Amino acid sequence: MGDRRNKYGLNPDMQACPVETTLDVIGGKWKGIILYQLLEGKKRFNEFRRLNPGITQFMLTLQLRELERDGIIHREIFKEVPPRVEYSLTDFGRTLEPVITSMKAWGESYKERLNENRTLQGDE
Repeated sequence: MGDRRNKYGLNPDMQACPVETTLDVIGGKWKGIILYQLLEGKKRFNEFRRLNPGITQFMLTLQLRELERDGIIHREIFKEVPPRVEYSLTDFGRTLEPVITSMKAWGESYKERLNENRTLQGDE
């Protein structure tokens, strides 16, 4: 994680709660989605752009660089013309699979609950 600091000015390597440290690595709007998509296999930059039309090129680049810096993903450059770059989970990144799949399951359950509540309240 390098010398990244959280909003309290603490380095997560030092004194942060382990949950805070995890969220520092995978938190934010796009990192969890990127990791979920990488569970299916390698992806190229433009695949991420197609799968996530709301992300800007700048933000995608930033998120991928941070995940690579933290050892979660691997970036492989193929010496071709034009150059091809693929992203994949590292072995260490694969250890996040249960976390990401649990988040997916929780999100599905939460959506069902919201839909049930809306139906009961007649919001549909």
